[in-house]
Amino acid sequence: MGHTLSDFGVGMTGKIVGFGKGNKEYRRKLLAMGLIKGTEFTVKRVAPMGDPVEITVRGYSLTLRKDEAAVIAVEGV
Repeated sequence: MGHTLSDFGVGMTGKIVGFGKGNKEYRRKLLAMGLIKGTEFTVKRVAPMGDPVEITVRGYSLTLRKDEAAVIAVEGV
């Protein structure tokens, strides 16, 4: 897998390209929050220790833990 959401820094914009291996129930929750393939996002904030990560996606802010963000495969826009 290439880049993940946890690799992106503040102000970076990207697009979701898929999900890594992980819990199917967690993946279902991400999809329910609107994190589907092709969705663009912008990293708003990252905590000093890298956890959590706040992104803007589909007009709202979403905060994910670093290990959760590491499951989301992304590419730069």
